[in-house]
Formats: sequence, structure tokens, C-alpha cells
Amino acid sequence: MRKIVMKKPGSLSPNKAFVVNLNKPPVIVASKLHLIALFMLLFAMTGISKAEEKARLLEGPYLGQTPPGNTPEVFAPGIVSTKHYSYGGVFNPDMNAFYFLRKTSEEADIELVLYRFEQNRWYEHSKSRPEGQLSFSPDGDMMHLGDKYKLRTQSGWSETFGLGPLFEKHEIMRLTSSSKGTFVFDEMGWPDGDGVIHFSRRINGEREAPKPFGPAINTGTFNAHPFIAKDESYLIWDSRRAEGFGGSDLYISFKQEDGSWGEAINLGEGINTSGWDAAASITPDGKYLFFHRLNESGNANIYWVDATFIENLRPTK
Repeated sequence: MRKIVMKKPGSLSPNKAFVVNLNKPPVIVASKLHLIALFMLLFAMTGISKAEEKARLLEGPYLGQTPPGNTPEVFAPGIVSTKHYSYGGVFNPDMNAFYFLRKTSEEADIELVLYRFEQNRWYEHSKSRPEGQLSFSPDGDMMHLGDKYKLRTQSGWSETFGLGPLFEKHEIMRLTSSSKGTFVFDEMGWPDGDGVIHFSRRINGEREAPKPFGPAINTGTFNAHPFIAKDESYLIWDSRRAEGFGGSDLYISFKQEDGSWGEAINLGEGINTSGWDAAASITPDGKYLFFHRLNESGNANIYWVDATFIENLRPTK
């Protein structure tokens, strides 16, 4: 059998040659070096594919997550909610930034993580030391941090300010606000759970001294993490009560026509469990309820659920 061996055009390397059998189709004889290079190329391509797949998961609203229905689901599993601590997930009013607290291991310190939405994708933008439980005023001009706050400026966020003498006696954990500027906040209630939820209105441009809500809100123990609707039509918080489902349940109260607050309504077994269900808020677009449960490792995780059920709970006139 006759063979003709030709060097590859443009190559001076003896490691590869075209072997032409006049009786068979051409074949390529590759050296061990070229096989190694081929495997490295395939490995690199696989890595790029995984990175692209992860990026695609973060495309679109809500960190690219498929919105839930009437059954609560873990929010962004493996990205935001992991086996470690994740807590306090909140979107800014423009829905183009998402903040949450996390630990990357049991030994790690808690960090505040910011994801930003740019060109239809979410990116982990920054990590920083937390200053308090974060929420936003409905207009987005104030970032609440418990007993502190920041103001939005043309270049970003201002330095941190304290709330002032009216609030100094309260050990505030979480504060939220309405479009009218009403502050609603809790206070540290450990170890007996005797914390009280307060409100403070802005009247004629002046901040009034905080006042406690009545027994419709402040009944039971561990009343905490209040969220007030931007139109002040309802208040959501968590509490431990005798008629509850477990360690802590989520409740809602609707404001009455006379300005008083209606009786507390348990959000029901679809939301509350025999464990800890707490620290709820509504997304700025009004579509989803975010809240927290403990995972199998005993750490807080972020859950979300369609918020249309709230209107079903609203008492009829």
C-alpha cells in the first residue's frame, strides 16, 4: 500500500502531519500535546457555558426569578437564599436595586449585599458592613436603617444620621414609612418579648413624638418588624399569640374609616407555619409579599408569595 506523508500547510511542527492513503480517506494523526490542548479547550468552553447559564438566571425582574403563586417559595435559591443566613431582602422603589443581609459561612460576619439591575441583568455590585435593618421611604429619598437613616443625593447616599432625641429611648430594630411620612417601628423586646410597636406622624412639617399602637396591634408577645402600606391602609407585623400557628406568625390590620386600626388578622396557614414566620414587606410594585422562615440549618431564609390574598382579607364595608 502506498502512502504519501505531507506536512500541514503553514506548519513547521513535526508533531502533526497529514497521512494520505491513496486507498482510504485522509486521516489526521494528532500528538499527545494536541490532545491535551483539545481537552483544555473543551474545559474552558464548559466553564464559560456555566457562567453564561448563571447570568441568564439573573435576567429580567426580581433577579430573574419565576414569580410565585399562592404558595410561598424560597426567593432566589442558591443565589440569595442558601443554607446560611439570608435576611431583610428589599427592592428600592425603582426596582433596580436589591439589598439583603447574608452570611457566607457559619463563622463569617453578616454583610450587606447589593445587586444592581443593568441592561436587563442583575449583578452583585457591592458588599458592606450593615448599619441596621434596611427599608426605603416610598419616594426612595430616604434609606431607613433602624434608628438611623441616609438621604439620597445626586452622587448617591449621604452620610448616616440619627433620628434624634424623640427616638433615643427606643431600641429600634426595624422602621418603615408611608408616603405621608409616618414612621412605624418596633423595639428590642428580648428576652421577654415585651417590645411595643410605635408610630410617629409628620404633622405640618414637624415630627411628633412616637406613640404606641393600641391593643389591636400590641397584644401577645414579640410584636416586631412592622411594615406599613405606603397609603397607610394596612399594617403587617409578626407576633406570638395564643391562637397562632407556631413560634411567630404574621398578622395584618386594616385602617378603619375613623382612623383606628381593625382587629389583627392572622395571614393563615398558607403563610404561617409551626415555626418562625416574620419580618414581612410588600414589594414596591405591590405584587409580592416577602418574609422569612428558618431553613433546615436553623438559619433565616427569604421567601416570597403573591400578595393578592391581602385584598381577600380586607373586611367588607
